[in-house]
Amino acid sequence: MKKLSVALLLLTAFGTSLVAQNEADALRYSRLNYSGSARFISMGGAFGALGADFTSLSHNPAGIGLYKSSEISITPSLVMDKTEAVFNGSFREDTKYTFNVASVGIVMATNPSPQNPKSMWKNVQFGFGMNRMANFNNRMMIDGDNNESSFLTPYRDQSGGIAPGDLGSFESGLAYDADLLFLRNSIDSASWNYQIDLPNGGVNQRKSFESEGSLNEMVFTFGANYGDKLYLGATVGVPFINYTETSSFTETDEEGNSDYFKSFTKSDYLETSGTGVNFKFGLIYRATDWFRLGGAIHTPTFYSNMADSWNSSIRSYFDNGSSISVRSPEGFYEYELTTPMRVIGSVGFIIGKAGLISADYEFVDYSSAKMRAYDYDFYDENEAIRTSYLSANNFRLGTEWRYGSLNFRGGYSLSANPYKYGTDAVNSSYSLGLGFREKSFFIDLAWVHSQMDNEYYLYSVDYVNPVKTKQMGNLFSMTIGVKY
Repeated sequence: MKKLSVALLLLTAFGTSLVAQNEADALRYSRLNYSGSARFISMGGAFGALGADFTSLSHNPAGIGLYKSSEISITPSLVMDKTEAVFNGSFREDTKYTFNVASVGIVMATNPSPQNPKSMWKNVQFGFGMNRMANFNNRMMIDGDNNESSFLTPYRDQSGGIAPGDLGSFESGLAYDADLLFLRNSIDSASWNYQIDLPNGGVNQRKSFESEGSLNEMVFTFGANYGDKLYLGATVGVPFINYTETSSFTETDEEGNSDYFKSFTKSDYLETSGTGVNFKFGLIYRATDWFRLGGAIHTPTFYSNMADSWNSSIRSYFDNGSSISVRSPEGFYEYELTTPMRVIGSVGFIIGKAGLISADYEFVDYSSAKMRAYDYDFYDENEAIRTSYLSANNFRLGTEWRYGSLNFRGGYSLSANPYKYGTDAVNSSYSLGLGFREKSFFIDLAWVHSQMDNEYYLYSVDYVNPVKTKQMGNLFSMTIGVKY
């Protein structure tokens, strides 16, 4: 069973009551692409046993327990995303630049021991702010010749026996109104046997795709330090999703294989928003001065108000010089999404005042995501999630070495393939960083390079070869912080 990986699956062609949500959406909002403070990302995100960094509040909340003083920080970032695509031997590439704030927050630390000198509770902390958990910005260009099928071939095959008025308003119905899907004669009309030009290909196909948005999480975290040995923390996370996707697909009869059809362009737009809630619990145990253990559990994230808005349009051109332009109505649908829980285990090795090495292991079962709605059971979509995705073992490794006020950092992370069949979409990243820290302020710089090979289908996987893609990202961040 092949899997569609980057864009929406082909929308079901029949009936305007059917919606566009599917397993690709569930994975998009479940597979996190960690961002955050420059120190955090430069060390590969391996902070589960370290703490004292604001981004750790979204990963192991016990990290807040290592704060001995209060702190304010902000992290602006510049991201360059590049995608290379090969379709039937034809190569294209495109790049997108985005600027964002990856993290901003405040941690307030108090010391209750002066009121009770015998108390083992050394510090109590509260933190509030925002961390970026995923980046959806991407731009891709695809261009190639297809001698096997047309974009319209699935429309023809799926529309048989359905009257024109019942084809729906977003896919096959649009193609019919644009005179791209037609009934050739009275015999065809009697059985609703639709035809298209060039069903076996012989066309040039070109698509431009652009997505924008992010998954940011507002965090409210409480923590405590017990005897400088055990650090505890709990976070209430409120993630919010903003995602837009625009695409333009053009199919052209460049060789003049049809006496009637010349070309068409189909444009699609999707906008998704949603707000959820989750809970995170963690601890860090200082076994010795040089060895720490960390653990965290993240509940599933419950998005109770997901909302999709979408529309489509087609403009067709013919050899006789005529053209037709049609547009769908505005689609809108509200639903619920539950993304998987996560379990994280961590170790940290503190090498005196010279440096440290840390590692995180994360388990997440992508097949456990669920979609729901009051007026639709999402049975097929949830079954596709269950049978298409895997549980994944993700790893992060980081190190930091100090030389006076300077800190030199490096890291590596691996986000395992979530697909049970088809492409092996492992996302790996390498990072470097530099920090300057004084008693009352700090400045950290980070660079992260990530890469993932994937597959993308222009339309139904049964009709077209996959587009082989390579996504490469370069992230540059700077964190400025003040301690008080």
